[in-house]
Amino acid sequence: MKFSPSPNFDNRAFGVALDYIVLHYTGMNDAASAQARLCDPAARVSAHYLIEENGDLTQLVDETRRAWHAGQSFWRGATDLNSASIGIELINPGHEFGYRPFPEPQLEALKKLLREIIARHHMNPATALLAHSDIAPTRKQDPGELFPWQDLAQEGFGLWPAPLPSDYAPADAQEIDALLAFIGYDTTSPQDSLRAFQRRYRPKNLAGISDNETTAILRALKRFIVTNCAFS
Repeated sequence: MKFSPSPNFDNRAFGVALDYIVLHYTGMNDAASAQARLCDPAARVSAHYLIEENGDLTQLVDETRRAWHAGQSFWRGATDLNSASIGIELINPGHEFGYRPFPEPQLEALKKLLREIIARHHMNPATALLAHSDIAPTRKQDPGELFPWQDLAQEGFGLWPAPLPSDYAPADAQEIDALLAFIGYDTTSPQDSLRAFQRRYRPKNLAGISDNETTAILRALKRFIVTNCAFS
């Protein structure tokens, strides 16, 4: 692991539990530009870690400090996600500059880092992992629909429960909003929140409109959380 200290951090808020890991993509043309921005005091953005497409890992901010990566955000009532999380940036040009799949060396480095962070801070591996789009659905879409959420869930990072046949029954907008809110989303803008959910769990439908598959996944996810008490 390399070290490239960023000046863009401050102290974590007192009393806020460190429960989450927020994944981002850099959304810039190349790795050098992304790292320069994350270390530029004028930019006022940073993350704890940066992972290049070849798997090279750079630490930018110490985990004990609050990196400035989440911005205005919300998850399960928490609004200071910078204090409650560790931020990881993945080198990827993003939707603006040629969005592409995340290569295997990058993902392997990410999984190793996730294991270490989760063990170090006693996080719940089922609920710790968040997308930037999960916590800021009106502003962000990273790491996006090409990120392999299901593959990571199968290795213990996140949730991917199988729906029951009854989960595919039609749902009205009120139920969809309630399911999203239960999971953790800010539903002030319901279509954006649903689209963020779909980027993670239903990447073939990014319309922000629920189809039967989206509804079924939402119901299965709620049932799993209730049954297994996954959220602390």
